[in-house]
Amino acid sequence: MLSFIARRIGIGLIMLVALSVLVFILLRLAPGDPIDAYINPSVPLSMDELAALRERLGLNQPLPIQYFGWLSAALSGDFGYSTQRAGVAVLPLVIERIWPTVLLMAAGLFIAIIVGIAGGIVSAVRRNSALDVGFSVGAFIGISSPAFLTALVGLYLFSVQLRWAPSGGMLTPGAPFSIGDLLSHLILPACLLSIGHAALIMRYMRSSLLEVLNQDYVRTARAKGVKEFWVIIKHATRNALLPVVTLIGSTIGIAIGGAIFLESVFNWPGMGLLLVNAVNTRDYPVIMCATLIVGACVIAVNLLTDITYAAVDPRIQVG
Repeated sequence: MLSFIARRIGIGLIMLVALSVLVFILLRLAPGDPIDAYINPSVPLSMDELAALRERLGLNQPLPIQYFGWLSAALSGDFGYSTQRAGVAVLPLVIERIWPTVLLMAAGLFIAIIVGIAGGIVSAVRRNSALDVGFSVGAFIGISSPAFLTALVGLYLFSVQLRWAPSGGMLTPGAPFSIGDLLSHLILPACLLSIGHAALIMRYMRSSLLEVLNQDYVRTARAKGVKEFWVIIKHATRNALLPVVTLIGSTIGIAIGGAIFLESVFNWPGMGLLLVNAVNTRDYPVIMCATLIVGACVIAVNLLTDITYAAVDPRIQVG
């Protein structure tokens, strides 16, 4: 197990470097001059001043030298300063935005896992019933609904029309902090984020459990007189969870993309909103740092998923 973890960490570091190279190149290939992000358009600069600024920032160097200069600084924890926030270091700015995104994603995935697994079990046990058909239709609608459409419809329906939840932000401006206020802002975007993932988990859980219920050891447990509840929960569900565990790990990366839309729609002060604003303002240091942190989180989650998969099924061997 230790050698497996060490090897996966090494592969993850290589993937992070490849991701940083790709994002660095794409930012340099974007239309416009990178120097424009560092100057005030209302303050005209001479050609000599622009050349001096370009040299000071290292933008006059060849692209490989620029990248390795950035990489060497990043390895020491220096991701530079935001081009749109004077004197604000990038790393603390990005770290400050991590926990709101983690909170939103954790709440959304928690709801998706509970609803998806429970719905999949009920749908499989009550196969071809009206309840199964209803769950299947709802799952297909949830899978087919893009994140931005779900966010906009949910905001309009539950915040604008019904006024059941606040329309944006993480806390009420000017109000003292309280758990109730936080939950009132969190519940709607978390539920909307969970829709697509809950639907996908439900379909996988139903399919996997139906396959397991036809296995010999399940029929043997029933023949021995084991109550149906324990046959489903103890004997069938645990083995049916194996593909679902892998799916849950892979959906976290997808959830980041959905969180970007949700944070933009609900003005949630997390990584997604920060990235969108950084792209709009061409804040290159923030984009690079935020992208690497998101990539590192996805790689870490995939590693934990593999370890969990091996723990759930002792037959899985890692080496």
